[in-house]
Amino acid sequence: MSYTKPRVSIGMPVYNGDRFVTAALDAILAQTYEDFELVISDNASTDRTQEICLAYAAKDRRIKYYRNERNIGGHRNFNRAFELSTGEYFRWATHDDLCAPTALEKCMEVLEKNPAVVLCYTKTKLIDEQGKILDRKYDETLLLTNSPKPHIRFRSLLIDAFTKADRGQQLYGVMRTNAAATTPLLGDYSGADLVFIARMVLLGQFYEVPEYLFFNREHSQRSTRSVMVSPYLRASWFDPNAKEGKPVFPRWSVFLGHLNSIARVPLGLSERSHCYLHMGAWLSRNWNNLAKEMVKAAVWPIYFSIHRRELLQKDRAEVASGSS
Repeated sequence: MSYTKPRVSIGMPVYNGDRFVTAALDAILAQTYEDFELVISDNASTDRTQEICLAYAAKDRRIKYYRNERNIGGHRNFNRAFELSTGEYFRWATHDDLCAPTALEKCMEVLEKNPAVVLCYTKTKLIDEQGKILDRKYDETLLLTNSPKPHIRFRSLLIDAFTKADRGQQLYGVMRTNAAATTPLLGDYSGADLVFIARMVLLGQFYEVPEYLFFNREHSQRSTRSVMVSPYLRASWFDPNAKEGKPVFPRWSVFLGHLNSIARVPLGLSERSHCYLHMGAWLSRNWNNLAKEMVKAAVWPIYFSIHRRELLQKDRAEVASGSS
């Protein structure tokens, strides 16, 4: 086993994750495939996250702990975990999800046998706060992301997958670092993970291991639940230092992100043309949402301030009830 340059890097971005990070670390360290480094990027946590991670790093030299001086935003911290990695392969791991002991091994078997595959992931189950598997299932529509034709792979994600609930778990698969490094990684907007996944599928084939080896935890504190309900919290999660009241255009950012991917990934004329046609289909399905973003931008200062005021009132009420 090599510790100077591991075969695989696992990047764990974390912020105030002391509730679940111990279980996540235990699951990673229990992997049957052991030639990896675990890069933890702590986004200036204010709870016991640092204490827990440092204790684990002291016991296992595969763990490398880094702490940001300030909160740099959710996706930027994901990107930092990638940038700090050194392995030939890379996987993002969140502090609240779990993986089965053979998850890494199964993905590596595929990637090392098939150079056309740039990302390998496993089937997913939802779990609750106690780790119990939930009845709610992910959509399991057959995807054509293993097709040798880029435009077919792209359409399969864009139309067949991303329009349905609980898709996008490919982000937590094992990917080739050199392929991911050619992308802009994750942008500061909602949906940037889907743009990244679609960019990767233009670069090469995906493979889904037909076993349930990844467990996505559903809980009240996860970012997709706690911050995405409010434009104020959403903007702050992506960029804590952004100017208050600055309008955001997440759906437009996704649209432009996909166009940028099609333009910049090396594709033949026919493949590129087909991808643009698929974006036309995407545009027709999303035009109403794009138009709504333009309207919201016109009244954004009012829209933003209302949500901010509601949150502040809620915080004051919770403080008052806690002190009584």
